[in-house]
Amino acid sequence: MSEWTTVQMPDLTGKTVIVTGANSGLGFEATEAFAASGAEVVMACRSRDRGESAAEEIRSEQPAADLSVSKLDLADLEDVAAFAERFRESHDDLHVLCNNAGVMAIPRSETADGFETQFGVNHLGHFALTGHLLSVLRDTDGESRVITQSSGLHERGEMDFSDLQGEDDYDEWGAYAQSKLANLLFAFELDRRLDAAGIDSVTSVGCHPGYAATNLQYRGPEESGSRLRLLAMKVANAVFAQDAADGALPMLYAATAPEISGGEYIGPSGFMNMRGPPAEDTPSRRSRDPERAARLWEVSEELTGVSYDLPEATVASEE
Repeated sequence: MSEWTTVQMPDLTGKTVIVTGANSGLGFEATEAFAASGAEVVMACRSRDRGESAAEEIRSEQPAADLSVSKLDLADLEDVAAFAERFRESHDDLHVLCNNAGVMAIPRSETADGFETQFGVNHLGHFALTGHLLSVLRDTDGESRVITQSSGLHERGEMDFSDLQGEDDYDEWGAYAQSKLANLLFAFELDRRLDAAGIDSVTSVGCHPGYAATNLQYRGPEESGSRLRLLAMKVANAVFAQDAADGALPMLYAATAPEISGGEYIGPSGFMNMRGPPAEDTPSRRSRDPERAARLWEVSEELTGVSYDLPEATVASEE
């Protein structure tokens, strides 16, 4: 099999795609690639101004790009619901939802709803967003996909259900790893519940970018005021990381390749799965545990107030 690149993306004319965090990094690169393939891309961005600037940058290279910017603050569940309502009012179809936006290894803070920010933005915000958009995904003409961006660091994650918000014990990298494990538990549980409901037209897939150089790595050191950490991140990005365009390939492959099946985990296939062309990767056993996933799903519905019209999957634990 030849190495997959954006050249192999199908014609997406007539398809509608949402990318969260579309104004920078992996989200920007994915948006540009989707637009180049003919898709209508809704750029879901926390800052409308930064989103519009990013859209103009893409249009300068692709004048025919079909882009719209819509405000989405994943740290505010009211804003998540408002974004979804605007989308439902203006669109009948949603072919790809890329749950991409995130924060990484930042000092402890809380969202508008009182959640620890990494867990609240990376997992709960996307859980709520997907739930609000599930009816559109189900009613879309043809196939639709939900692509949830995780990280190789999910392998270090533990779901501490006794202290999910890090109120008793907070470690910024531990909280990040927990949120990325939550992303995969959600992606795989969504796939199981779609199967249990007999919904074949919606596919849920997890992915990770490997080690990709983006501004995501800089926010933690900047917020903590650590110049040494910031310098170390910049050096590591320059020496070890692939660029953001290559880091976006697993998400694009998961979103568009015809051979993708529900419940897959896509990442780089090169050195230590940190770089290289996209292919199916092996997630941690913990991420495949349906009992842990079902518990997280129940907690997520309670915390967000968003319920899915899907039956609980009944499968044996894999751990």
